[in-house]
Amino acid sequence: MPDTTRPAPARTLRTVRDLVEAGLVSQAAQPALEAVAHDYATAIPPAFAALIEHPDDPIGLQVIPDPAELHTTTEERSDPIGDDALSPVPGIVHRYADRALLKPLLICPLYCRFCFRREHVGPDGGVLDDAALERALDWLRAHPAIGEVILSGGDPMMLSPRRMGHIIRALEAMPHVHTIRIHTRVPVADPERVTADMMAALDTTCSLWMVIHANHARELTPQARKAIRRMQAQAIPVIAQSVLLRGVNDTPQALEDLLRALVAARVKPYYLHQLDPAPGTSRFRVPIAEGQRLLAALRGRVTGLAWPTYVLDIPGGHGKVPIGPGYLDTVEGMGMQVRDPQGRPHRVEEG
Repeated sequence: MPDTTRPAPARTLRTVRDLVEAGLVSQAAQPALEAVAHDYATAIPPAFAALIEHPDDPIGLQVIPDPAELHTTTEERSDPIGDDALSPVPGIVHRYADRALLKPLLICPLYCRFCFRREHVGPDGGVLDDAALERALDWLRAHPAIGEVILSGGDPMMLSPRRMGHIIRALEAMPHVHTIRIHTRVPVADPERVTADMMAALDTTCSLWMVIHANHARELTPQARKAIRRMQAQAIPVIAQSVLLRGVNDTPQALEDLLRALVAARVKPYYLHQLDPAPGTSRFRVPIAEGQRLLAALRGRVTGLAWPTYVLDIPGGHGKVPIGPGYLDTVEGMGMQVRDPQGRPHRVEEG
């Protein structure tokens, strides 16, 4: 896989003018995109920008703003998975009995145009100050049923190693917390942030898992794989989540290439998300039935190691459920039958 397809810019692209100068949008598009920038942040780090072959390719689509983002459809909502309604204190989201989200910041290395928190994240989203962070940690201390804490945001790998270390030590000191999960785009978006100091900050007696977000095989560059190996060398299991996106990974070949690239990097595909209905994201939406057909087309073509769970986060904060293709049916008068990867039916005999 080639390292890059265009020279990397010297700095993160943050403004419409930056995008024009980088040749990623036309000057004529600037006024319409300034209106988008009023509502939604842009950031494309050099390593990610270097992967963009043209603005409408699977990399560019994910991060280059588009006027369509200002069009909200009837099913889209500002808090699609109910984060706000399920936040007992700032920085905490509590949706499941045994785990909670800790969001220490709302800043990301890049801003995905399909993000379900797109109205909250951005360079002005800020970091929980010391007092707010301690209130969030106190809430976790006061809830002994919480065994797993998921660091999200924003992107927690944007924290300084000192701040990350403080959070990890605080969680490690809670007797009921046994698992820490970190959701991040940093290894593929800005791999130079995966430093030795950050790895030292993540050293813990808890079970710590890294969940990277990658949507296309080309994101697994040599630099990204090096960052992933650095985490794996610290005995941190690395798994991956992806979002099913129109124009990015919505063909059997694109999805197969992504899953194979992840496994080749010793990363287990974990979740394939149905797109959350955030405002202005309809151009990325793939219907569930089409997503099921895509996965069904890969059954038997890729190893089970590469098989993700296709999930829908039910709008309103009702939790994730698997929505992958089904193979077991009940047929009247025949009992149960199962379909093999080629779609051929076989009767199931049970005792």
